[in-house]
Amino acid sequence: MKVFVVAGEPSGDKLGAALMAGLKALVPDVTFDGVGGPLMQGQGVDSMFAMEELSLMGIAEILPKYRHLKRRIRETADAVIAAKPDVLITIDSPDFCLRVALLVKAGSNVRTVHYVAPTVWAWRAGRAEKMARHIDHVLALFPFEPPFMQAAGMDCDFVGHPVAAEPPVRPDELRAFDEKYGLGRGTECMVILPGSRRSEVERMGPIFGQTFAQADLGDMFVVFPTLPHLRSVVEQQFAPLMSSGKVCVMDGSDVTPEQAARDRLVAMARASVALAASGTVSLELAAAGTPMVIAYDMNWLSRQIISRMLTTDTVTLVNLVSETRVVPEFIGAQCQPHLIAPALEIVAKARTDPSQPPSPQDAALTLTMERLGRGGDAPGLRAARAVLARL
Repeated sequence: MKVFVVAGEPSGDKLGAALMAGLKALVPDVTFDGVGGPLMQGQGVDSMFAMEELSLMGIAEILPKYRHLKRRIRETADAVIAAKPDVLITIDSPDFCLRVALLVKAGSNVRTVHYVAPTVWAWRAGRAEKMARHIDHVLALFPFEPPFMQAAGMDCDFVGHPVAAEPPVRPDELRAFDEKYGLGRGTECMVILPGSRRSEVERMGPIFGQTFAQADLGDMFVVFPTLPHLRSVVEQQFAPLMSSGKVCVMDGSDVTPEQAARDRLVAMARASVALAASGTVSLELAAAGTPMVIAYDMNWLSRQIISRMLTTDTVTLVNLVSETRVVPEFIGAQCQPHLIAPALEIVAKARTDPSQPPSPQDAALTLTMERLGRGGDAPGLRAARAVLARL
């Protein structure tokens, strides 16, 4: 069996690697071509080019790279058509992946599967119908998504979210973390996660840095779980905090990608509170059981356009899956340090001050993991079964 698989960002790389592992377990002689990051490369993809070329978000970020991205889209589609795989699996990154699928369908009869349903429940509902013209099958991360895809004419299976398959962090892992960074048992810790793209870190860094400076959080040790190519950007954007000495940047460059992902989860579990950019990271924090505050802003043009298209009152995935609104979020014009800091204080004190009531997020975090498949088969294996069942 021959599979062509394409991912354009770290979260897609993780999904792709798990799906590839599932396919290898079910079809031992499967081979892969495509585009992916270190995790997918570890499963057997010799990436056509660096996945980081595709890690762009927002209209103003994409426009300067448009001609280059257009060339990569054509190159990737041509490679798929030449390879004649049994199936093309594109993963998230719709601006790139769905354009590749469109060209592939125009030039071949290759079956197309897209992993991660578009957020038609949040904005631009018409994307599902447009997508159905060149996508045969969708693998959905959330249980409420299949009806939207099926109504547009595509096959769709809920396969669970990979974050729900993460084994709980063990006490010995937490002890090892404390020993590595010299943390005493009573030392409070927080994680700051400004994003997985360079543009996000540069945009959110000043906002998060000012938020931390304004919030009364006591004497906290701060951890920045990030990626090797973003380390210097994080250190530059958070330079005042770096000089305090009570901070570490974890980029995973000294361990395997799998261990780096685990270390990231351990850091989250060790933290009493998190300040994070909007996205999949909220589910990682839910898996770690860490209460959070979510904040995100885009460039002015992107904000004006996207804010007018939103059809939901929250973009935080924990809020959506748990059907609550207990995770504070500050999006767009509300993404300002003087608004974020008081919410961060409240969430942190619910964990660190014994006199405070429990965080209202705790139950929502547990419910989110249950609804995403915790305790069942690994999502990567479920996704692989779904792909094979519909071939």
